[in-house]
Amino acid sequence: MRGLNLISLAILLIITTLQEAWAHGDQPLSKIAIHKATSDLNGLAFVKVSPIVLGLKGQNTEWVRLEYSSPKPSVDDWIGVFSPANFSASTCPEENPRVYPPLLCSAPIKFQYANYSSPEYKNTGKGYLKLQLINQRSDFSFALFSGGLSNPKLVAVSNQVAFANPNAPVYPRLAQGKEWNEMTVTWTSGYGINEAYPFVEWGPKGGDQVQSPAGTLTFDRNSMCGAPARTVGWRDPGFIHTSFLKELWPNAVYSYKLGHKLFNGTYVWSQQYQFRASPYPGQNSLQRVVIFGDMGKDEADGSNEYNNFQRSSLNTTRELIRDLNNIDIVFHIGDICYANGYLSQWDQFTAQVEPITSTVPYMIARDWILLREHGLWGGCGVLAENMFYVPADNRAKFWYSTDYGMFRFCIADTEHDWREGTEQYKFIEHCLATVDRQKQPWLIFLAHRVLGYSSCTSYAEEGSFEEPMGRESLQKLWQKYKVDIAVYGHVHSYERTCPVYQNICTNEEKHYYKGTLNGTIHVVAGGGGASLSPFTTLQTKWSFFRDYDYGFIKLTAFDHSNLLFEYKKSRDGKVYDSFRISRDYRDILACTVDSCPSMTLAS
Repeated sequence: MRGLNLISLAILLIITTLQEAWAHGDQPLSKIAIHKATSDLNGLAFVKVSPIVLGLKGQNTEWVRLEYSSPKPSVDDWIGVFSPANFSASTCPEENPRVYPPLLCSAPIKFQYANYSSPEYKNTGKGYLKLQLINQRSDFSFALFSGGLSNPKLVAVSNQVAFANPNAPVYPRLAQGKEWNEMTVTWTSGYGINEAYPFVEWGPKGGDQVQSPAGTLTFDRNSMCGAPARTVGWRDPGFIHTSFLKELWPNAVYSYKLGHKLFNGTYVWSQQYQFRASPYPGQNSLQRVVIFGDMGKDEADGSNEYNNFQRSSLNTTRELIRDLNNIDIVFHIGDICYANGYLSQWDQFTAQVEPITSTVPYMIARDWILLREHGLWGGCGVLAENMFYVPADNRAKFWYSTDYGMFRFCIADTEHDWREGTEQYKFIEHCLATVDRQKQPWLIFLAHRVLGYSSCTSYAEEGSFEEPMGRESLQKLWQKYKVDIAVYGHVHSYERTCPVYQNICTNEEKHYYKGTLNGTIHVVAGGGGASLSPFTTLQTKWSFFRDYDYGFIKLTAFDHSNLLFEYKKSRDGKVYDSFRISRDYRDILACTVDSCPSMTLAS
């Protein structure tokens, strides 16, 4: 019977995942029929790119200018950016020696229509583009195609351009370690362990510096489950390094830089960064947390426009960077970059968020069951497990806990069974039960899929207003251990409930909670950047605030008794919804429905 229940849960998750996949639309790169490409090179057509050498001042992002011409222009003509620059059949893996490989077997890393910046291109045959490139461990070339995306014909290929050091260490990602006084630094480079020793040089800002070694991971095409990640979407991921900086002083500011010592004795360095160490668990100080889900990535040059992603992902990123001095830690709770099997997009995402991830811990949550277990898009979850560090015991099981001062965060993996009796259920209860609420009064539950409450149309049509078997399995734990706030992604909008238990509001106040909540406030914060999810027209008593827009939430703990919750829109960073909690430790200890153990008259 338990086996049948597990199968039914898996089927429900698959169905809802497919529904979400349809809602997101196609990855723009998947629209290119790259295997159908043919050669139609024309001596009168050309593509010219400048500058040829990028990053001469150490920068990892730079703009290039393209000039191109075709004697037979069309509105369907487009420019593809390829990296590595040699994208011909000679680079295609041989799968059947009796079959000739296609002309092209690798999708471009980005594309744009030839008339994007040149409205007269169809008449003049001449155009120009400005495109932004990031350092991705290889050179670049630019190709002009006719025939549209469905029947591409290669007309002209540009000169090659490259960064001065394509292998340079780039895009550091900070994350909390397994101990409160440990920070991890993960980054990407082109240097394998047979070429150089990776390390981080770090220390108190302005003080003595030490070097800590880094471990190195990578994976190959055989690690992918299927297309497109294993075929046209494959791109060498380079090498992913992680170093563990230990025994940090609470709240101290540290400087660091990424390094590689080559076997010839020379060193390669990144620029210098800095971060502030986490406070001691229970420390009474100002602590600020940002949470959102489903951000995705966007291109500043307008290329690869993806199902109304323009410009919301960039807006969220911009507002977080703008307020970075007032942010201590970030939680991105699932649906990271929507690469959908096109590996180049992970580099693009880590470059986009680098100003954030290099400065504050950037913690992620698991998403997309088909990506991991069933191979939709062929990624198998390998990229998320390797590109970002999380302090989980097993990264294939993405549940973990982390402490930040007066906060305890319990992060669930909604692509694994969470019901009573499962391994994850035991983890969740242990995480909630072991927190000392006198020292860490603010208890937060995070997950990607909505295990609590949502008025999203798809959930409402199911009649559940939640992920199947979500709150039925977990609400007794939330109530027993008095979880303050539960936050989810997955639904691309914002919604906040009343403090609620078993579908009943336990507190009718909307903006200022004094004393015990008697229930948990559930928040959907999946409006980080992906195309928006509509709400049902049905009205529920537990839904206090809805917003069909992009945004993120911010929690500010002033001390052990006062917490401020804010919902900010990505378009301007202004607050559009908020509430405060003010209480004493005795309010946490107070018994409410199902929150205290049963007693006898003797006790």
